[in-house]
Amino acid sequence: MSTVSSRFGRWRDLHLTMRSLLIILTFYWMYVAFSNVLYANSMQKTLSEMSGGHMFFAPWNARLLQHLFLYPVLLGSVWASLRTGWQPLRRVPVQLLLALVFSMLGQPALSLGEQLLNVPHAMARPGWSAVTSTWAVIWGDLDFPVWTASTVSFLLTYGFGLALINGIALYQRFRDAQLRSADLERALTDAHLAALRMQLSPHTLFNLLHTIRGHISWDPAVAQSMVVQLGDLLRRLLSAGEREFSRLTDELQFVRLYLELQQKRFADRLTVRVADVENLPAAWVPSLILQPLVENAVVHGLARHTGPVEVRVEASIQGETLVLRVVNTIAADAVVGRESIGLRNVRDRLALQFAGAASFTAAVAGDSRWVAEVRLPLLREGPQARRSAVAQAAQAQIRSPTSGSHVVSP
Repeated sequence: MSTVSSRFGRWRDLHLTMRSLLIILTFYWMYVAFSNVLYANSMQKTLSEMSGGHMFFAPWNARLLQHLFLYPVLLGSVWASLRTGWQPLRRVPVQLLLALVFSMLGQPALSLGEQLLNVPHAMARPGWSAVTSTWAVIWGDLDFPVWTASTVSFLLTYGFGLALINGIALYQRFRDAQLRSADLERALTDAHLAALRMQLSPHTLFNLLHTIRGHISWDPAVAQSMVVQLGDLLRRLLSAGEREFSRLTDELQFVRLYLELQQKRFADRLTVRVADVENLPAAWVPSLILQPLVENAVVHGLARHTGPVEVRVEASIQGETLVLRVVNTIAADAVVGRESIGLRNVRDRLALQFAGAASFTAAVAGDSRWVAEVRLPLLREGPQARRSAVAQAAQAQIRSPTSGSHVVSP
């Protein structure tokens, strides 16, 4: 039973079904038969005009019978070759034996076709039985040079057919490997995106808990209100973290809730403005794509800065591009350093989800403002439209190249 399973597994590994093998070899052998008949007829016509009608080649119907007799032998030889394989090297003699057996039957098959069609032959003798006469015609009158030439010719024909079958099998194996590689790459991308989304949860939670702790001792009522808001925020955070895309309206509501919590801590310094949800069309964005930007705006906007800080979240549409922008006030002497975890998170997610069709820039603008801008294809019909939108944006980028992502954190 194990031997049968092993053989079946080896045949299955060829990535070529018996039906495919039959179709390919049938069309190949029809081409070989047609070309051989045409060649023999054309040569016979030319030589017969030169020799006064002497027959040098077998008639066309005998050649068709020859190829018909060899067809099942070809199928069996190729099937046995594929089952045998080429590794280890001790299987090579078996492959050569299969090729020789098929090739050596070429001339006898032609002689048999001539006998069945009653083509006159020198070995046929009056008074012989049909079996004796047929055996003598097939094997007794074989011209060794002609038989050798026929064997070499059909050996090459067999080799081309076997190469064709193996080439198609290798192509199918390569294609299947590509599909498996694409599936693995997609799974790795999904796992990476899931890790990036989960990376936001503890970072955001710790900052908000620190904010609430500052209110417990001197303003318990505000702290209780913030705990309620935090519960709502965490529910939204967990829900968004399980999805790859969210509605833009939901994303802005989440950002507004987060900024309201931060505003209660810095009520005397922090001013928040979020784009009006009602004036925005239906659109989809990567889940939690704005969260690290507004968190970066609050943390770095208030750092080393005693004056008022304004954080604005803007959303606009330019053609088929959705533009999300987070603008915040920074200290005049703020030092630009390496990128933060949040900004690097945004850049990595855009690269994974849009493959160059989206861009992210973050830099200091005039009058002490920090601007983080995300430009991505406009998804009106949900995540399922992402591929077509990415493809269109990529083509537009090829026609009119733009600068790539540039991320720097203050």
